[in-house]
Order: sequence, then structure tokens, then C-alpha cells
Amino acid sequence: MATKSKTRLKSVAAPTVPQTRDDVAELIAGIGIDSREIILLEVEMNNTLARLKEEFEQRAEPARRRIEEAQRGVQAFCEANRLELTANGKVKTHQFTTGEVQWRTRPPSVRITGEDAVMFSLRSLGLSRFIRLKEEINREAILNEPTAVVGVPGIRISQIEDFVVTPFEVELCAREAV
Repeated sequence: MATKSKTRLKSVAAPTVPQTRDDVAELIAGIGIDSREIILLEVEMNNTLARLKEEFEQRAEPARRRIEEAQRGVQAFCEANRLELTANGKVKTHQFTTGEVQWRTRPPSVRITGEDAVMFSLRSLGLSRFIRLKEEINREAILNEPTAVVGVPGIRISQIEDFVVTPFEVELCAREAV
């Protein structure tokens, strides 16, 4: 016959309930001591983490410098051979056996210097469509009609091209037991 197991219920022990005002004051003092101990431990932990972070950053610095130098070398070669690598500008990516390089043009952006003077110039030239009702220059509208603001002092449209190197990476898989 199967034996029936008893279900045991465990309860958390009741906390020590102070019986007097002095007992309460003593518990409050203990809370303060323990709180300060926790703060000291947190300070010690943060100091230790800061030292560790600094140590690892210093150890990583030579690798960062090698990457930056290699990136500059790869970019110099690729810029010198750009037409060949991009099929005379038809593509913006070239695959090497160990990775790829990309030329990516960022979207154009509008930079304004002397915003009040630019707004005055836009109004004077009848180009108020480039001014938002809340009295700020509408950069998106300028990007849509860049020729309309040619010669307006304080407006410059710029576009930056990024050069990206992406190494191929393969993850190792766990070998199955034979």
C-alpha cells in the first residue's frame, strides 16, 4: 500500500517585536548601522569596478590602436582603388575574402549659423516657406529645395560619406560526442 506523504508548511519566523520604546530605538539604531554598512559596501564595490574597468580599458587600448591603424590602411587602399572595387561607381560595397568595405552617403543635413539673421534673410528674399510658424527654420524644406537658398548667408548644406569595414565572423559550434 502506498504511503501518504504529509505536506509540510513552513512559515517565516516572526520578527522580533520590540516590547519597549528603548527596544524600538535600539532596532532603529541597528537599521542605521546596517544601512551605512550597505552604503560603504556599495562604495567599495563601485571603486573596485572602476579600477577593473580602467584596467581592462588599458589592456584593450593597444587593440583599439591596431584597429584604427588597420582601418586607415584599408581605407587608403580602397580609396586609391575605389573605381576598380566599385565597378566604376556602380556598387558601394566590395567583398574581400575576410570581410567587406562599404561607402555609404549620409542623408544631407542643414546647418544654420545665426538663426535670427537667416530668418530675416529668408523673409527678405520671399522664402518664408522655409520658416516654421513657431519661428524656426524648416531644415526639411531647405533639403527639399536646396537651390532656393543658395547664397543665403548662414545656410550651408552638407553631406558626409561614411566608410565602413565589417569583418566576417563565424561562431564556433559545440562538437557532438562521438
